[in-house]
Amino acid sequence: MLKDNLKLLLDYRDSPFKLGIVVDMPLYEYELENGEDCKVCGGRFTLRRPLTVKPLTNCPLCKKSVKKMISGFNTPTITKPVSISDAKKAGFTVLKKTSKGEYERQ
Repeated sequence: MLKDNLKLLLDYRDSPFKLGIVVDMPLYEYELENGEDCKVCGGRFTLRRPLTVKPLTNCPLCKKSVKKMISGFNTPTITKPVSISDAKKAGFTVLKKTSKGEYERQ
Protein backbone atom coordinates (compact mmCIF):
# COMPACT_ATOMS: atom_id res chain seq x y z
CA MET A 1 0.00 0.00 0.00
CA LEU A 2 2.74 2.49 0.95
CA LYS A 3 4.70 1.52 -2.18
CA ASP A 4 1.62 2.22 -4.36
CA ASN A 5 1.05 5.60 -2.69
CA LEU A 6 4.72 6.53 -3.14
CA LYS A 7 4.59 5.58 -6.84
CA LEU A 8 1.41 7.67 -7.25
CA LEU A 9 3.13 10.63 -5.59
CA LEU A 10 6.23 10.29 -7.79
CA ASP A 11 4.12 9.98 -10.96
CA TYR A 12 2.12 13.00 -9.82
CA ARG A 13 5.23 15.12 -9.28
CA ASP A 14 6.92 14.09 -12.54
CA SER A 15 3.97 14.86 -14.77
CA PRO A 16 0.62 16.11 -13.44
CA PHE A 17 -1.25 12.82 -12.86
CA LYS A 18 -0.04 11.25 -16.13
CA LEU A 19 -3.60 11.19 -17.44
CA GLY A 20 -2.98 11.48 -21.18
CA ILE A 21 -1.99 15.14 -21.08
CA VAL A 22 -2.83 17.17 -24.17
CA VAL A 23 -0.14 19.75 -24.91
CA ASP A 24 -2.46 22.67 -25.67
CA MET A 25 -4.20 22.59 -22.28
CA PRO A 26 -3.24 25.40 -19.90
CA LEU A 27 -1.39 24.86 -16.64
CA TYR A 28 -3.16 25.79 -13.42
CA GLU A 29 -1.48 26.19 -10.04
CA TYR A 30 -3.32 25.21 -6.89
CA GLU A 31 -2.44 25.76 -3.24
CA LEU A 32 -3.94 24.38 -0.05
CA GLU A 33 -6.46 26.89 1.22
CA ASN A 34 -5.10 27.00 4.76
CA GLY A 35 -1.54 27.56 3.49
CA GLU A 36 -0.05 24.61 5.39
CA ASP A 37 2.44 22.12 3.99
CA CYS A 38 1.30 18.61 3.18
CA LYS A 39 3.48 15.50 3.07
CA VAL A 40 1.38 14.09 0.23
CA CYS A 41 1.01 17.01 -2.21
CA GLY A 42 3.56 19.50 -0.83
CA GLY A 43 0.88 22.15 -0.25
CA ARG A 44 1.05 23.37 -3.84
CA PHE A 45 0.80 21.66 -7.23
CA THR A 46 0.47 22.35 -10.94
CA LEU A 47 -2.07 20.63 -13.14
CA ARG A 48 -2.98 20.69 -16.84
CA ARG A 49 -6.74 20.98 -17.34
CA PRO A 50 -9.02 21.91 -20.23
CA LEU A 51 -10.52 25.40 -20.16
CA THR A 52 -14.00 23.86 -20.09
CA VAL A 53 -13.46 22.09 -16.73
CA LYS A 54 -14.27 23.91 -13.48
CA PRO A 55 -11.36 24.59 -11.09
CA LEU A 56 -10.60 21.95 -8.45
CA THR A 57 -11.96 22.47 -4.96
CA ASN A 58 -10.01 19.62 -3.30
CA CYS A 59 -6.54 18.19 -3.85
CA PRO A 60 -6.77 14.89 -5.78
CA LEU A 61 -4.12 13.33 -3.50
CA CYS A 62 -4.74 14.53 0.06
CA LYS A 63 -8.39 15.65 -0.44
CA LYS A 64 -7.81 18.93 1.45
CA SER A 65 -9.46 22.15 0.27
CA VAL A 66 -7.48 24.05 -2.42
CA LYS A 67 -7.65 27.41 -4.19
CA LYS A 68 -6.54 28.22 -7.73
CA MET A 69 -3.57 30.59 -7.83
CA ILE A 70 -2.93 33.41 -10.27
CA SER A 71 0.24 32.48 -12.12
CA GLY A 72 2.41 33.56 -15.01
CA PHE A 73 1.58 32.89 -18.63
CA ASN A 74 3.48 32.51 -21.86
CA THR A 75 3.45 35.09 -24.62
CA PRO A 76 5.03 34.51 -28.02
CA THR A 77 8.29 36.27 -28.76
CA ILE A 78 8.96 37.78 -32.18
CA THR A 79 12.49 36.82 -33.13
CA LYS A 80 12.93 39.31 -35.96
CA PRO A 81 11.25 42.56 -37.00
CA VAL A 82 8.57 42.20 -39.65
CA SER A 83 9.88 43.37 -43.03
CA ILE A 84 7.89 45.24 -45.68
CA SER A 85 7.93 42.16 -47.92
CA ASP A 86 6.65 39.97 -45.04
CA ALA A 87 3.79 42.41 -44.44
CA LYS A 88 2.88 42.46 -48.14
CA LYS A 89 2.98 38.64 -48.33
CA ALA A 90 0.58 38.52 -45.36
CA GLY A 91 -1.88 40.77 -47.23
CA PHE A 92 -1.23 44.06 -45.44
CA THR A 93 -1.00 47.39 -47.22
CA VAL A 94 2.29 49.09 -46.41
CA LEU A 95 2.19 52.89 -46.16
CA LYS A 96 5.05 55.38 -46.13
CA LYS A 97 4.82 58.89 -44.69
CA THR A 98 5.77 61.61 -47.19
CA SER A 99 7.50 64.89 -46.39
CA LYS A 100 4.07 66.61 -46.53
CA GLY A 101 2.80 64.43 -43.67
CA GLU A 102 0.57 62.30 -45.90
CA TYR A 103 0.78 58.56 -46.41
CA GLU A 104 1.20 56.73 -49.72
CA ARG A 105 1.35 53.06 -50.65
CA GLN A 106 4.76 51.46 -51.08
